[in-house]
Amino acid sequence: MATTIEQKKEIVKELVETISNSDALYLTDYKGMSVADMNNLRSDLREKEVNYKVYNNKLVRRALEQIGGYDALDDLLINQTAYAFVQGDPAVPAKIFKKHLKENKKPEFKAAFIEGVLYTSEQLDTLSAMKSKEEMIGEIVGLLMSPVTNIIGGLQAQGSNISAALKTISEKE
Repeated sequence: MATTIEQKKEIVKELVETISNSDALYLTDYKGMSVADMNNLRSDLREKEVNYKVYNNKLVRRALEQIGGYDALDDLLINQTAYAFVQGDPAVPAKIFKKHLKENKKPEFKAAFIEGVLYTSEQLDTLSAMKSKEEMIGEIVGLLMSPVTNIIGGLQAQGSNISAALKTISEKE
């Protein structure tokens, strides 16, 4: 399919907007994946609102150059690369890619770029184990509430002990 210069410029513009609005960018090598496996992967990612697409690496490179700060990805923009654009929890794609790697041995995870940090293929387990922002907030709130709950429990226990003691004393009299 021949693409005109104007079409390429439009694709780069679209990529700049998509990448700029993403919280994370994942790169995978989809070489050797069957159409069915690719469709299953896309479906799993779509359910979690992750946009997974194949783009020409040169066009992605141009978009990343326009945005700036993505130099760490330069050497990875080769072969058959598919890109996952994440808005929200950056660990979601890692969990899905890990699942598909177990089942199908594909796609090969190349890297993830999250908040200016490059995560390489060796760090997929680390990424997939990351907790979501909501889970972290829940744990922090739980930790903060724990001392209050302990104090209230202690006061209630003390109060019931005192009231039990008073009741026993009053019954004896």
